[in-house]
Amino acid sequence: MRSREVLISPPLSSSAITVFAPAKINLILRILDRRSDGFHNLWSIMQTVGLEDEVRIRLCPDRPGIHLSCDAVQLAADESNLVYRAAAAVLARARRSVGLDIELRKRIPMGAGLGGGSSDAAATIIGLNRLLRLGWSSLEMADVGQALGSDVPFFLFAPSAFVTSRGETVRPVVVEGTRWVLLVNPGFGVNTKWAYQELAATRTGVTSLSQIQCELDRQARVSWPQLAAAAANDFESPVFAAQEKLLEIKQRLQAQGAEIALLSGSGATVFGVFADEAAARLAQATFAGEQGMTLFVVPNCSGPLLVQEGAPR
Repeated sequence: MRSREVLISPPLSSSAITVFAPAKINLILRILDRRSDGFHNLWSIMQTVGLEDEVRIRLCPDRPGIHLSCDAVQLAADESNLVYRAAAAVLARARRSVGLDIELRKRIPMGAGLGGGSSDAAATIIGLNRLLRLGWSSLEMADVGQALGSDVPFFLFAPSAFVTSRGETVRPVVVEGTRWVLLVNPGFGVNTKWAYQELAATRTGVTSLSQIQCELDRQARVSWPQLAAAAANDFESPVFAAQEKLLEIKQRLQAQGAEIALLSGSGATVFGVFADEAAARLAQATFAGEQGMTLFVVPNCSGPLLVQEGAPR
């Protein structure tokens, strides 16, 4: 079993490193007022789960530039990729010129509301911080990450945290206990920009945080029963109206006894939180064989992103 390490560790003796980039779910996602910069303020509790991409980084002193490869053919392995952009941002901030060979192995579905690209970017920052012996704190790494995407800073404070403002304000929180999560990806995506536009067009105003959500906001530790009582995602109303299949998935998860059943992010993945693996597996079986669906049964993570010296094959 792999042990999880803290982000700041002694310098590596190796010229290669592997960082495991987990998916996230939004246990609560409230979309609040629109900001002067055009973005929305949000209030969320995010939690990483044990579905992970791998980011493998190797120093190449005899070859300049960033060379990225990816096993997902539908994802561009060029300057537009968040992993490439994260590596370039780290080198620019550190004022370092070094050749990098980066291999991205994808397992998290793309465009699924699970934060895979943001997690990959955060993993790249963490890996280069270690590999280049930069000694940056989580806050310094998050400062690099926030320019890449709103979800990136969260992964630098994983496994669980309150996320506010555009996503750049992150306060870690302890979620007590272990749960198993069934991720149901329907095989299609939901465009985040469209989801925001639909939300703005269909709601009459911004609903304030509920009393229990306000109470959670003052806590350093939260329980799963508290989260179940406060669980909400403001994107569900407009997204479910357009994609009834997602509402059906949520209802089926609830019928299987999920403590929480919710859309993650703007979708299209819907997740169910269960007390143990057996219950999650039973729920998974009810979806087995359905065309286009991808199912994952994973535990919630209990530590920061895993870092391993070397690039195992």
